[in-house]
Amino acid sequence: MSRQAQAMEEVRALNALGLQSLREIWRARYGPPPPLRSPDLLRRILAWRVQAEVFGGLDAETQRALKSNTQPRGLAAGTRLVREWRGVRHEVEVADSGYIYDGERWTSLSEIARAITGTRWNGPRFFGLRSDDGK
Repeated sequence: MSRQAQAMEEVRALNALGLQSLREIWRARYGPPPPLRSPDLLRRILAWRVQAEVFGGLDAETQRALKSNTQPRGLAAGTRLVREWRGVRHEVEVADSGYIYDGERWTSLSEIARAITGTRWNGPRFFGLRSDDGK
């Protein structure tokens, strides 16, 4: 069996595993597992890593683009994002280089979402710019 076929078999096998088993696989391959409580999310991350080992990960250009891109594509300066959280309306303005929230300049929506909720969030998802399935 080729390495590619073996990796795909391994990824398929992850679907039948629960959180503890997924954590054990992570620990054996990569060290301490991330502190996730979602078996689905851990399964997806683990599947990506298994595939990246065989097929390759992100190319250098994509990595640079991800590191430098603080604004979701398609948001023009002046766009207003509104989210109600626990009965309070929060409004963010897209600026040329970042965002303005509560009179302050921020570099990422995730930082703003964390300030609002007190927990880590994917900023674009929090503000409704991404669906839960990542599309």
